[in-house]
Amino acid sequence: MGYIQEARENHVKKKVEEALRSKMKQKALKECDHYSAKYAECAMGRTLSVIWHCRKQAKVLNECLHQYTNDSVLEEMKKNYMLEQESKDRNKL
Repeated sequence: MGYIQEARENHVKKKVEEALRSKMKQKALKECDHYSAKYAECAMGRTLSVIWHCRKQAKVLNECLHQYTNDSVLEEMKKNYMLEQESKDRNKL
């Protein structure tokens, strides 16, 4: 399959893409809740020192979030969305 064909198949409207991104972020936050709680606990009562004192917790949190919020995850969500739409369109006929 060529690049143009693949791009057409995964093309969604801007509003749909924004909704998918929001859904992706919500899932990431839910999946990484434990790590965000650890970071928040470390950051409690700190101001500037949070940068170096909580570096380890921030790194672990960011690594977790990145697992769920990257381009390949978004492309997979777009693909699934398009398949759902095609299925709905076929059922209407």
